[in-house]
Amino acid sequence: MSYYNFSGENDLPKEDEHYMRLALQEAQIAFDHDEVPIGAVIVCKGRIVGRGHNLTEQLNDVTAHAEMQAFTAASLTLGGKYLKDCTLYVTVEPCVMCAGAAYWTQISRLVYGASEEKRGFTSRNANLLHPKTVTEKGVLAEECAALMKRFFKNKRG
Repeated sequence: MSYYNFSGENDLPKEDEHYMRLALQEAQIAFDHDEVPIGAVIVCKGRIVGRGHNLTEQLNDVTAHAEMQAFTAASLTLGGKYLKDCTLYVTVEPCVMCAGAAYWTQISRLVYGASEEKRGFTSRNANLLHPKTVTEKGVLAEECAALMKRFFKNKRG
């Protein structure tokens, strides 16, 4: 796995910034519906094939995470369960469940924004992803984290 941190937005590859901003739009939809504001976008060969945001409250389903919604949408769009030529952009580091799902999809690349020290997969086991999955973290991390902080600040009153 290759990890890199960015010192500023100018260091970001344009496509990573673009798709992370779209994932942030998904996270904002979740925020607006009183869901934990995490958004995900899956891109295959320059085309968005799946997107999602948390729906755990709306669906009353603890597994309805943004990544899971995006995996389902991408698999339906592509007509198969494997996402070997795809990149998952997600605003917050995936949990163990979502990392496990990423493993089974064999997704080529995982790009996430904010780290999640308490529930993120790297805090439990950094080897949960498929061995061929390349991981990059810290893309628009401050913006991704700010939305989460604002959500929980509002919850605590």
